[in-house]
Amino acid sequence: MRALNPDQLRAFAEVIELGGFSAAAERLHLTQPAVSQQVRQLERRFSLKLIERGGRKARPTAAGIELLAHARRIEAVMASAADAMARHATGALGRVRIGTGATACIHLLPPLLRDLRGRLPSLDITVATGNTAHILRLLEDNALDVGLVTLPVRGRALSITPVLDDEFVAIASPEAPPLPRRVTPAALAARPLVLYEPGAQTRRIVDQWCGRKRLAFRPAMELGSVEAIKELVGAGLGYYG
Repeated sequence: MRALNPDQLRAFAEVIELGGFSAAAERLHLTQPAVSQQVRQLERRFSLKLIERGGRKARPTAAGIELLAHARRIEAVMASAADAMARHATGALGRVRIGTGATACIHLLPPLLRDLRGRLPSLDITVATGNTAHILRLLEDNALDVGLVTLPVRGRALSITPVLDDEFVAIASPEAPPLPRRVTPAALAARPLVLYEPGAQTRRIVDQWCGRKRLAFRPAMELGSVEAIKELVGAGLGYYG
């Protein structure tokens, strides 16, 4: 038996609801013969009479009454499916997996996520934190959809879009000897430093900046959290650059 034709079911349901073929044709923006043909094809499919055509109003037969209930449920399911796909098409439904460093997660993501949640309340958002190398691995393994990382980076099959320019600055405790207005690698190399741990993109950038002057930093402490670094620097235990 052939699959049900949704257009035939809708034409049949409209004829019953409106009580006639002409009214159904007008609502469906079809000709009356086209609507009549769809109903006849549906009747031939089941080898059943579905509509009593005598009198001024079209009425369903016993089989037509039962089919009408199914037709309405089918139409509701199809409308629900169309709505769900439309939400996916506009990004309003589904899941987005974001990876970022801890600093961006604390200072950049909250307002962005709040705005995104307000515009797309049905969107499922997950956030993972890690250093740049870790986030890139997750992206390449398709475990994340978007990564917010410190540039520059390279990776296979990655689309890279700069979204924010941020200055690198050196900080110190107010009680520490002041830094010069223009900080140089030589100025920092002579001081106790609290730096990111090796392997972090921020540390790599700092080391490259220092290496251009043929110097090498010998940090007093190396940590993986910028918040912990700030606390230690604030306590006078070193400089952060």
